[in-house]
Amino acid sequence: MAVRQRFRAFHEDLNLTREQLEDGIGKAVRVTQDLERAYNGRVSDQPPLLIVGSWGKRTQVRPSADIDIMVQFASAVLQRFEARTGNRQSQLLQEVKTFLLDAYPQTDMRGDGQVVMVQFNTITVEVIPVFDLPGGRYLMPDTNDGGQWKTVDPAAQIAMIEDIDTRTNGNTRALTKMMKMWKREKNVPLKSYVIELLVAEFMSTYQYAQQDYYYYDWFVRDFLRALVGRASSGLLIPGTGEWIWLGADWLPKAKAALAVAETACEWERLDYDVTAGQEWQTIFGARIPIHVL
Repeated sequence: MAVRQRFRAFHEDLNLTREQLEDGIGKAVRVTQDLERAYNGRVSDQPPLLIVGSWGKRTQVRPSADIDIMVQFASAVLQRFEARTGNRQSQLLQEVKTFLLDAYPQTDMRGDGQVVMVQFNTITVEVIPVFDLPGGRYLMPDTNDGGQWKTVDPAAQIAMIEDIDTRTNGNTRALTKMMKMWKREKNVPLKSYVIELLVAEFMSTYQYAQQDYYYYDWFVRDFLRALVGRASSGLLIPGTGEWIWLGADWLPKAKAALAVAETACEWERLDYDVTAGQEWQTIFGARIPIHVL
């Protein structure tokens, strides 16, 4: 009786508010405009901004700690840094950081491997400078191991999530947010983008993927079962074909969550809704309700 109401309320609680959406996007646009002004001496009507990561895929969970953006730079900037020696990628990030410090002198800021992090009070804007490549791909800096340029294709990941979510009546993004809540609550050592891709992979072939909230207890249980089966395997990143090793550090937490989900599903079947709710809270924390109408 309680499954539909419980998981609908849980999903709604994970969605960002309009104010949070406007705040994150507004700060991202302003940071991009400040970089435009610093590099071009003017601000265009359409800032060279790509919102990527969970915000680009619309899988962010409330409250969102950060928003990832790619800011497109002219090829002349790339040529200028390619003419240098040393870790040119680090030098680019440091230059971007310096310009942003001029615009936000009271804001905490640091460069971190591939991004410049602008830490506002309400959200951190993670800035990735990129350069256009043919076919919708981009070149981005990676300061690790002495520095290198990395090819990325954010549009391919976004398109894949959008396609599978559309085919599953919005269930793919909803389940992704729930499993990210599990990651946050239990400190699961899986990166958010890996969870996004694994949920999409699972939902693309799941027999109940088009059902409504009434099936969400099974969604969670069956995804965790599939996740346990993916230990010590790999994952291809859409667009670039980069191979990501999943490892198994997260496996004990996935197995523990699966055992709880199996028990919770049985309590839901028997209509012991309060007991089921208590079990779900051991996975997701207090954000999923125990008592439902």
